[in-house]
Amino acid sequence: MANVYEVGDIVRMKKKHPCGSYEWEILRVGADFRLKCTGCGHQIMITRKLVEKNRRVTIAT
Repeated sequence: MANVYEVGDIVRMKKKHPCGSYEWEILRVGADFRLKCTGCGHQIMITRKLVEKNRRVTIAT
């Protein structure tokens, strides 16, 4: 069963961002995700495969 992701969800990743935050907000969903670090606001584009591999938990909003 595939995970369902929605814009606005917060995901906790396995590795932390250099700013120290583990949590990312989902800004765009598709084959690629746009994520924003909740600690410093840095935005990245990352593939769905990497998100599903590195995600620990999804915190629905």
